Amino acid sequence: MELKGKRVLVVGLGRSGLAAALFLRRQGAQVTVSDMRSAKALELEIPMLLEEGIAVEAGGHGLLTFRRQDLLVLSPGVPLDTPEIRQVRAFGQQIVGEVELASRFLKGRTLAITGSNGKTTTTTLCGAILAASGVPTVVGGNIGVPVVALTDASRDEGWNVLEISSFQLETIDTFRPEIAVLLNITPDHLDRHGSFEKYREAKERIFANQTAADFLVLNADDDVTHRAAARAQSQVFWFSRKRVVRQGAFVHEGVVMFRATESGPAEPVLPVAAIPLKGVHNLENVLAAVVATRLAGVPAEVIHATVSSFQAVEHRLEFVADVRGVAYYNDSKATNVDAAAKAVSSFPAGVHLILGGKDKDSDYRALLPLIRERVRAVYTIGAAAAKIESHLDVLREQAGAIPVVRADTLERAVALASESATPGETVLLAPACSSFDQFRDYEQRGERFKDLVRALPLATAQAPVETSDLEATRQGS
Repeated sequence: MELKGKRVLVVGLGRSGLAAALFLRRQGAQVTVSDMRSAKALELEIPMLLEEGIAVEAGGHGLLTFRRQDLLVLSPGVPLDTPEIRQVRAFGQQIVGEVELASRFLKGRTLAITGSNGKTTTTTLCGAILAASGVPTVVGGNIGVPVVALTDASRDEGWNVLEISSFQLETIDTFRPEIAVLLNITPDHLDRHGSFEKYREAKERIFANQTAADFLVLNADDDVTHRAAARAQSQVFWFSRKRVVRQGAFVHEGVVMFRATESGPAEPVLPVAAIPLKGVHNLENVLAAVVATRLAGVPAEVIHATVSSFQAVEHRLEFVADVRGVAYYNDSKATNVDAAAKAVSSFPAGVHLILGGKDKDSDYRALLPLIRERVRAVYTIGAAAAKIESHLDVLREQAGAIPVVRADTLERAVALASESATPGETVLLAPACSSFDQFRDYEQRGERFKDLVRALPLATAQAPVETSDLEATRQGS
């Protein structure tokens, strides 16, 4: 892609938009950025952009600004159905996303991971395994570091390990990972995509450009991803915690196994008991990482050593502190119902659950069986509080009713939960919602939760989570 002298508009000045604008300018493009936020809201970014010779349009999008460009680069947070984007598409202007832009300049091979849940843990783990094998490795994407910011560090002999969201996949064109991983697909972002079918189609774009020389890793236990195999042109490998698969990773007699070919033997990789991450969903993440990194050529012993020492990623079922015998866990990244369900299922009982935030057209009734079985009380926060309460209203009508308490804010939820929880119980932030009603992002929400917990009287210092008994957790779920 030749960019020198081209007029390029970057739409949306989030983390990836800012990185894209600076990258484009370094490539010699004439860059303008356009954002709906006011100049006041962008007061930190604007001086930096102007200093680099980048023009800034704040407080709205001008149609003429959009029309006067050779190329548009969309940030993931910008929907394709905005009036301005619809108009420039009708005129045939080229539109790409930041991932597509970056893919034209990345060196080396790419391992890309998507799914409704587990993306960040699996991406981080794959990156750690590849790095431990001695291969030059960069990690980024939806995980925090924009893909375009990885281009300079990427190497011809290395791997680019990328977490990719459905928003990012909407705007790819030629992006083609040598290894694609589709962990699971459950309802999420329906407010953006409009339907589950559209969301599924966006997720499956991760393997749309693959060929027979590439690999696709799918979850054999997820009905939706299982059906995706029929639409793949690449070589399909599976992972499963419930059954033996023809080729891929599975669990046999308490050991994670990997089979490279349908007719070949299965090799042991590591015992399930050696996995330090809590919850059966993390067993699935490990299985996916085993398949992906074995396909990338990493020896089983390197995978074993790396997984055994791997700790939970921040904001993903992260142990925060023990306060008077009550354990506090931060799963702020549980931004949809399925992720919240997996978080709750990681604990046998006695959970004080904090739910709420910005609704994504979700159905919270799916949480009812787990709440009845394992939750002592629910505390609702944010814009979705009333909807969540209406979906869980049946809890108040049953014998031994489970309290559903309107807390409104995270501060009050932590205070109420800390007053009610007794030794041996757990306070869990697993919101099942995005954070954008009260926080900048899920990371800020998680940090606030951790600050509140550590400020509680008699809070002990944070310590690493001990290796969990996954078999006991599995029986409890």
